[in-house]
Amino acid sequence: MLQIVLTLAIFMILVIPMGTYMYHIATKQKTFADKIFNPLDNTIYKICHIGREGMNWKQYALHLLTTNAVMVFIGYLVLRLQGILFANPNGIEAMEPTLSFNTIISFMTNTNLQHYSGESGLSYLSQMLVIIFMMFVSAASGYAACMAFCRGLAGKQKDVGNFYEDMVRITTRILIPVSFIAGLLLIWQGVPQTLEANQTVQTIEGQFQDLAMGPVASLESIKHLGTNGGGFFGANSTTPFENPTIISNLIELFSMMILPGACVITFGKMTMKRKKQENKKVLFGNQGRTIFAAMSILFIVGLTICFTSEMAGNPALEQAGLNQDMGSMEGKEVRFGIAQSTLFTTTTTSFTTGTVNNMHDTLTPLGGMVPMLHMMLNCVFGGKGVGLMNMIMYVILAVFLCGLMIGRTPEYLGKKIEGKEMKLVALVLIVHPLLILGFSALAVMTGAGQAGITNEGFHGLSQVLYEYTSSAANNGSGFEGLADNSYFWNITTGLAMFFGRYIAIVAQLAIAGSMLAKRKVNETVGTLRTDNVIFIAILVAVVYIFAALTFFPALALGPIAEHLTLWMP
Repeated sequence: MLQIVLTLAIFMILVIPMGTYMYHIATKQKTFADKIFNPLDNTIYKICHIGREGMNWKQYALHLLTTNAVMVFIGYLVLRLQGILFANPNGIEAMEPTLSFNTIISFMTNTNLQHYSGESGLSYLSQMLVIIFMMFVSAASGYAACMAFCRGLAGKQKDVGNFYEDMVRITTRILIPVSFIAGLLLIWQGVPQTLEANQTVQTIEGQFQDLAMGPVASLESIKHLGTNGGGFFGANSTTPFENPTIISNLIELFSMMILPGACVITFGKMTMKRKKQENKKVLFGNQGRTIFAAMSILFIVGLTICFTSEMAGNPALEQAGLNQDMGSMEGKEVRFGIAQSTLFTTTTTSFTTGTVNNMHDTLTPLGGMVPMLHMMLNCVFGGKGVGLMNMIMYVILAVFLCGLMIGRTPEYLGKKIEGKEMKLVALVLIVHPLLILGFSALAVMTGAGQAGITNEGFHGLSQVLYEYTSSAANNGSGFEGLADNSYFWNITTGLAMFFGRYIAIVAQLAIAGSMLAKRKVNETVGTLRTDNVIFIAILVAVVYIFAALTFFPALALGPIAEHLTLWMP
């Protein structure tokens, strides 16, 4: 428990200054790094002929979608032609068409779901030009959309900003320098960074073993910082070449936590009422503090359930004579143990990164339900930028429900919430469970879907639910064990990732544009406060109630039923 508490305490120390720095970038205020990055940014604007004029929400969404579409097309071609292109010392052949489709959609949507094994499925060119590049631009796209969304809600300027300017500034001022530092720290801990071919070595037993090499550290740094998750190796961060020590484990934890948490602080500062408060002395801002507290409660509840469940061990193994005093260590690395494994599991699915340092398929039923549930909620900090936007959907829903109860027009941030906004909020909240439950139903109904399920009964359903939940939430982690590299799974998960990403972002930008166009209304004694403890409790309750109404029947047939059969045979 001390490990977990200290890790979270260090996170709180790091996230506040990062949130302040990101706020200055989003609002174009002076930072200590301007002398370095201003000339670089201006050069990029000049070479790419980027105009920096403001955009309305429709223009912003159109440029985001168009830019992403061009990169998807180029990345798909590289994957299909990697067998004949350069930087391929291991002679890896071209990717199959549906797997190429799944992979490029996965990395462009910040999901990084992998239906291939990284070290044997991609050339070094594909790892760098497609995978690492997409990790930067997909993270920057999500952050850019979030900042445009925050500007719309704050209502302090006439437009939502410029998409290309946001992309450039977040890439040059945060993603590249911080990932460079994280990469150096990982190299220090023993993570490889080379373009050499795989090496064959003789082990101490006298046998020969192939060791996969490559630009691992550079991928690992942006993989976690950009809440991406795709591993260089098939075993992801469980393998010592990706995550060799407890220090590298902490570096990866902080990398995936810091930017989603900082986005909340940035939002709080952007929505502060008084200009006098807009300085470094104010840590959160009232609205940011409310959302951060609600997210933290959801995170801690999930972490507690996961930790206690794994510490309780597996009664089936105990009956077989295996000691469970250390908890359920199946599928976990001894160098991390229960504490760091459950913290990593909860973090990677709460911050929708998708990387794993243990096999989620081997978690106890309730331990495995926590990451699944957090991806279903899709607002427990969430991915870089989009998690905050998803939580604000629940905030608006909570404000609307409270307004109905007291017979007043609901208001948020001094703007009235009306029918148009609620329809868009309903669309965002409904499309996520629709994708998860709809595709899961299709998988268990069809022969092509059933062919991928490798476990019978309740655990088999959990495999299916986890795969589509991870896809729709743009997380990318897997229960593993699922035979998912087939036409059916490649296409259906690809569609779930695509619609789960872009329908929500476009609808959320539309909400921002609608709120920006509204006039502010005066606060009265009857105005519902959204910055106090009562509203935090209301918000947490609304999130859990919505999850129960949509996902409880599916969870009851999967991990909950498996838990009951395991502990109450």
